[in-house]
Amino acid sequence: MAMVGLFWIAEGDVYVGAKPSGLGPGVRLTPEGVMALGDGQSGLYLWEDVTALTVADVPVKSLLRQVGVAKDVAWGTVKELALPLSHGMAGQAPATMTVRVETAGGGHELAAYVAASAGYPQTEVDLSRAVLARLTEGAATMATTLSAMAEWGRAREGGSPRASERERLLREWAG
Repeated sequence: MAMVGLFWIAEGDVYVGAKPSGLGPGVRLTPEGVMALGDGQSGLYLWEDVTALTVADVPVKSLLRQVGVAKDVAWGTVKELALPLSHGMAGQAPATMTVRVETAGGGHELAAYVAASAGYPQTEVDLSRAVLARLTEGAATMATTLSAMAEWGRAREGGSPRASERERLLREWAG
């Protein structure tokens, strides 16, 4: 599994945001369409019906956000050591972003967990949005782009690539 921009790619499966587990919300991109996963949202929006695919509420990486994450982790550790019977940060749900699927029938807002706790680099957010737009350009473009992402995921070993490689991949997938 690896994270490239806003995409979580695991063994050929492509998700926007983190791959959900259990009843957690998520969005999977399949050859058939955009699949809503998790409690409170379900459905498959076929590519032939999707006219736009965008994301909102994406946390952008910044020094202030990184400091905040470090502070939260440190505070959680201190609480866990001082109050060993507390639940630490277990009760906190991860942040979510909104995936908007536009169809002729209207707009649909889906939630997906954020995979990068400190936020995503702005360049990767912009390139990921370009990839999402490309997926709605027609069946051939969608199939080629999604297939390239899935193939990369199946061949990838060793976790997420470095920033320069992630940007290169996103540029390639964005066309």
